[in-house]
Amino acid sequence: MHEWQEFSIFENESGICIAFVTFIPMNNTANLENSISAIISLTEAELALFFSFLEPLSLKKNDFFLEEGKVCSYIGFINSGVLIYYKSTDKGNEVTTDFAFENEWVTNNQSRLLQAPSLINIKAIEPTELLVIQNKNLSELYLSIPKIERLGRILMEYAYIRIARHSIDLQVFSAKERYEKLLERYPEILQRVSLYHIANYLGIAPKSLSRIRNEMFR
Repeated sequence: MHEWQEFSIFENESGICIAFVTFIPMNNTANLENSISAIISLTEAELALFFSFLEPLSLKKNDFFLEEGKVCSYIGFINSGVLIYYKSTDKGNEVTTDFAFENEWVTNNQSRLLQAPSLINIKAIEPTELLVIQNKNLSELYLSIPKIERLGRILMEYAYIRIARHSIDLQVFSAKERYEKLLERYPEILQRVSLYHIANYLGIAPKSLSRIRNEMFR
């Protein structure tokens, strides 16, 4: 499917804005549109302007979305694939801190907002297709469409809740309970993520996870 162009005119709080936009094929943006509409309501013209700033990004297995030590300069929406967040240790091990699947947003807010080197890696563990928007373009959208700034604020709140919830889970729930909660959140995770990364995320040894799984399936 080819891209096409069209004039789009809409009025925002600052007055009349005329945008010459390039559409990304709709089959690539349907999931993103559903994700946005669950949080805010955009007109067709506003949505078209938002889409005009998106860039497709394809990652092969083991490609990095973000490498440790580099500054995060964009936010991505996952159309397909899986990414993991992890920290490399001095001993060469990987400490898995989070996952990201289809229809989820991925970024490193600490690095992105502070413009500081990232303390973690974000890597694709299977072929992954994303739509990304650069920080500079996001700032421009915030000014053009104030509702997009609200979207950004709510996504930041979701990200904070996610981190806080996982921190509490590690302190309050047993390893088995944490594993059960993870399966509820990502029923397909066992087919797509290695037991090493799952155990790492849960804060237990792979042998302990194998024992928990054996007890549950028994």
